[in-house]
Amino acid sequence: MPTVLRLGVNIDHVATVRNARGGLYPDPVRAAEDALAAGADGITAHLREDRRHISDADIDGLAALLSAQARPLNLEMAVTQEMLAIALHHRPHAVCLVPEKREERTTEGGLDVVGGGNWITPFVGQLNEAGSRVSLFIGADPAQIAAAHRTGAAVVELHTGAYCDAVREGRADDAERELASLTAAAEQATALGLEVHAGHGIDYDTVAAVAAIPQIMELNIGHFLIGEAIFVGLGPAIRRMRTLMDQARRIEQEAAA
Repeated sequence: MPTVLRLGVNIDHVATVRNARGGLYPDPVRAAEDALAAGADGITAHLREDRRHISDADIDGLAALLSAQARPLNLEMAVTQEMLAIALHHRPHAVCLVPEKREERTTEGGLDVVGGGNWITPFVGQLNEAGSRVSLFIGADPAQIAAAHRTGAAVVELHTGAYCDAVREGRADDAERELASLTAAAEQATALGLEVHAGHGIDYDTVAAVAAIPQIMELNIGHFLIGEAIFVGLGPAIRRMRTLMDQARRIEQEAAA
């Protein structure tokens, strides 16, 4: 397992603030530059079908920035022909396939790979051929992990929202069960040869337990960091998250040694 857990920063909600008023400010590309300078290992952006935050122009700008810096862009997208065409045009380092519903405020659950494998697998194949590493955003469910492996995807990203919600709401027993499910899922996926990432709802209070799961190699965190940046700035928010992640992983490794 790597000594350092990777951090991908999702800059979607910089675009949300911009779009609330229109115009060009604040610029998600500038946020990506600042995030990388503060210790992010890569940038994540979700180009939604309704373009509610990240725009096509943002993806153009992010792709150019990250290519110039030789840093990874993780493009989150729905499994649609429109999004596939955009991904095949840009050929980002990584593509994370996510479920998407127009009426949802944010991604509410994992992708149903068990029920949709027949149409997800061809997408994975085309993206693999284009040179993008494909990740499937799924719940910590054994059947979904097994189905994800059958698609040919290289990575699964585990949905951590249920665990984070339980912690914030003080439901200790639920939080313990959700964390155990995440741990078991990470172990199963690794045994199948899948790389394991995790994300959704992670904040300073929940990051340590997730980061301590040794099979997880990358966390993708966005909304909390952008919100915290209002109070302390994006750089300090990311640096604190980076510190908490690194501490948790170091403690886990020392305990396992």
